[in-house]
Amino acid sequence: MQHPINRRLLLKYGTTLAVLSALPASVVAQIITREPPRSPFNSKSTAEDVTQGLNLDGLTIAITGCNSGLGLETMRVLALRGAHVIGIARTREKAETACASVTGSTTPAFLDLADWESVVRCADSIRALQTPLDGLITNAGIMALPELELVNGVEKQFAVNHLGHFILINQLRKSVLAAPAGRFTILSSLAHRRADKGIEFDNLDGSQHYHPWDAYGVSKLANALCARELARQISHTAATANSVHPGVIRTNLVQHLPTWQQWASKYFGWLFMKNIPEGAATQTYVATHPDLAGVRGFYFADCQPNEGETPYLQDDAMAARLWKVSRELTRDYLPDSGKV
Repeated sequence: MQHPINRRLLLKYGTTLAVLSALPASVVAQIITREPPRSPFNSKSTAEDVTQGLNLDGLTIAITGCNSGLGLETMRVLALRGAHVIGIARTREKAETACASVTGSTTPAFLDLADWESVVRCADSIRALQTPLDGLITNAGIMALPELELVNGVEKQFAVNHLGHFILINQLRKSVLAAPAGRFTILSSLAHRRADKGIEFDNLDGSQHYHPWDAYGVSKLANALCARELARQISHTAATANSVHPGVIRTNLVQHLPTWQQWASKYFGWLFMKNIPEGAATQTYVATHPDLAGVRGFYFADCQPNEGETPYLQDDAMAARLWKVSRELTRDYLPDSGKV
């Protein structure tokens, strides 16, 4: 279902944004409500639906995992609506191929979230463009690794899904804050409910116990808590940070699942899974829609604010501790100066 924005509404948004952009960031932060409105979209809405009528000309948005699945579809739609998209993939070739496959303005960049030096190099290349980032969408990830693997002494899903993106977020933080109203959109997942003990800070290396789905759940809870703490830290600005659950979708994330589960998702997934255009809707909505200007610190699912599946999702103390521990684990890869 399409929801076109008429000329009067476009003028309304344009006038509002023009006024807000002329005000100091601290003033903007105080006059915009934090409460997200109910949206007209739902689980069947697509990324094209939620951006229908939007003109993203002049915006620059970076997204990780641009070479397939939700990342590729999100990049395609953002570029379709006029944004300049920095498409980030794991290799230069994948990024260049993905960017070349969509119509619009794109710039390829690459990093390996398991190689934190490469994350820093990628951020350096983006900063070298000397343009503010109107959005950073941390979309890439891995899921349900069958065996325990470590990256820099940390369980790999936590290291890739959370810490790799944590470095990128902090490296590009000033670029997002330099935009009139930059947005951090961090992909979490319904799987955060598998973290039934919250973030087990004494088991980040998996030495006490390891289960593929529980570890994935911890990494996704970390994503949501990262967005929540980041939102608190930037609450004096016009920038926002939110997390999203895209839905259950068959993407390349299923590659580590047992063969029978991959087979079931392929042939029966249509009964309960979203397709990729539907799966890309929530992150595209949160990253772009004017209704969410000034909305920060929330978790979204099906394009609606959602309380999540566990009280840990609103645990500010745990979010603050996670940020502190994450800084300690990645301190050699964070900016040398300024608050991050």
